Amino acid sequence: MPVPWFLLSLALGRSPMVLSLEKLMGPQDTARCSPGLSCHLWDGDVLCLPGSIVSAPGPVLVPTRLQTELVLRCYQETDCDLCVRVAIHLAVHGHWEEPKDEDKFGRAADPELEEPGNAFLQAQVVLSFQAYPTARCVLLEVQVPAALAQPGQSVGSVVFDCFEAALGAEVRIWSYTQPRYQKELNFTQQLPALPWLNVSADGDDVYLVLDVSEEQHFGLSLYWNQIQGPTKPWWHRNLTGPQTITLNHTDLFPCLCIQVWPLEPDSVRTSVCPFREDPRAHRNLWRAARLQLLPPRGWRLDAPCSLLAEATLCWQAPGGGPCQSLVPPLYQANVTVNKTLELPLLNAHPNLCVQVSSREKLQLQECLWADSLRALKDDLLLVETRGLQDNRSLCALEPSGCTPLLSKASTRAARLGEQLLQDLQSGQCLQLWEDELRALWACPMDKYVHQRWALVWLACLLLASVLFLLFLFRKDHVKAAATARAALLLYSAEDSGFERLVGALASALCQLPLQVTVDLWSRRELSAQGPLAWFHAQRRQTLQEGGVVVLLFSPGAVALCHEWLQGAASASAPHGPHDAFAASLSCVLPDFLQGRAPGRYVGAYFDGLLHSGAVPALFRSVPVFSLPSQLPDFLGTLQGPGAPSPGRLGERAKQVSRALQPTLDQLLQALGDPGGPGGGTRDGT
Repeated sequence: MPVPWFLLSLALGRSPMVLSLEKLMGPQDTARCSPGLSCHLWDGDVLCLPGSIVSAPGPVLVPTRLQTELVLRCYQETDCDLCVRVAIHLAVHGHWEEPKDEDKFGRAADPELEEPGNAFLQAQVVLSFQAYPTARCVLLEVQVPAALAQPGQSVGSVVFDCFEAALGAEVRIWSYTQPRYQKELNFTQQLPALPWLNVSADGDDVYLVLDVSEEQHFGLSLYWNQIQGPTKPWWHRNLTGPQTITLNHTDLFPCLCIQVWPLEPDSVRTSVCPFREDPRAHRNLWRAARLQLLPPRGWRLDAPCSLLAEATLCWQAPGGGPCQSLVPPLYQANVTVNKTLELPLLNAHPNLCVQVSSREKLQLQECLWADSLRALKDDLLLVETRGLQDNRSLCALEPSGCTPLLSKASTRAARLGEQLLQDLQSGQCLQLWEDELRALWACPMDKYVHQRWALVWLACLLLASVLFLLFLFRKDHVKAAATARAALLLYSAEDSGFERLVGALASALCQLPLQVTVDLWSRRELSAQGPLAWFHAQRRQTLQEGGVVVLLFSPGAVALCHEWLQGAASASAPHGPHDAFAASLSCVLPDFLQGRAPGRYVGAYFDGLLHSGAVPALFRSVPVFSLPSQLPDFLGTLQGPGAPSPGRLGERAKQVSRALQPTLDQLLQALGDPGGPGGGTRDGT
């Protein structure tokens, strides 16, 4: 349906020059040529399937310039749409070929191969038009008398009426001739915007002011316009003008667009994206972006909008410092968001990281060990450069640069150059990547550290022997302390932020005399056995060894428990293949209902994510601790009879708290983002 006249009037203004746009009556497309040319417009749209560019055997027509003009296509006197008229200027490329002797004398003349003065030049001109969300392609046939077809000279133009587009749209037009003898011509144009839609800011608030008449009913939608994928709706209302919509500055993204349309059947929708160049929107986009690595070879960049970014591999040494860039990079600068991509690696390594940069500024960095919770290794990265006749050179990547192995530099790699070459030849180094020119190797350095500190280790062993003799008098205490108690952590896998928090807790508990089991570290076994079978095996082994099962409560875990307690488990939505918590409830709840839980189970929740009253009463038959505020009591309960003295227990609680607090603060900040999409409740109520 055509755009109502009052919208066009508002968009085009009251200027006589603007309102004097030429009007085309009726919906038919037309084409016309400059004098001397003949042209024909094919009926209907055609597919845009350009062929490959080939060399010209003779004279051909090529487009040299595109021009556009705004006109009005009117169905009635006051029902008009904006329309883009396109003019394509054509020129001749190449020369007429002289006929061969056998063509002159051996056979009858072909009319198309006669002298140029009696022939004509023909081409098909393809016009392609894009204006979100529509796209069209049309085909015009053009004939030029040979007398006008002089090489390198313009022969005239073809005019097409016309391509319809919405107010405020950005349109792209390109043209080429068939067969193709050069690349297409491109042209981008911004149509008149919407002066009745104004965007203003006041402090942290952004206002969308729609200045339309009080009786005008219209629909308003806010959405994220994804170039790589479908649009994602965010907010929609049916309104009556005028209106002022308030947004928080944290809601702004470059791809946040506004769509407005009259509440009439088949009305045309007008879209505008006013925040494409807003610095606040770009800052919000990078804050919301998340880099997720999927060991062993996958990675993914999640973001609300498409990003122009470059991704590279780097090597993070355990001693800190910047992550050093590696060859190979992760291909093109335009990284596809929200899509799993493959790392170009033969083997994964915890020191390998991915960096994402935009406009030469580092925006994101994530290492494989951050998800798999493995510590950085004290490995040395060797870079092998391959030349002709099996010649190769090796250097070690160090903070000062890439040090040749057999050099006289005063670095660790230079001092151990010969030993590292032997390790490489004997297969003790792990190959991470290779191509025809280069290869990357990770060589362990642990044994060299051990050799260097051999005397220190001998002294430590002697001291340990003396201490062992002293502790023989406290045999029962030594036995309890030497045996690390088993702990099985169960949690609801509701989002990646909570998983990172659980992983940080599990990693910190491993530093104590505890044997920690968590499904994060057993995803391959969990996938192979299934969540229920995996939990049965781990629970049986933990309890047989005198261990304890730790229930980590979160809003998602509390909701699952309520479903089971209310008998609604069968109606719940299916859970993920790695959700061991949901699978375990069929075994955990009977232990609590039948009084078998005390001494075998412990509960815990995180400060700020849940309060004590949210934990179902059934589970309070066992100790339930708040972390990290009650860490000393929690650690003492986990370690049982082998728990150290209160002073030593307090020191260990501080260590666990320091490891846990940054991840907890990051999660609380993400959940507490006011007004931001995706914010959630913290207390599970």
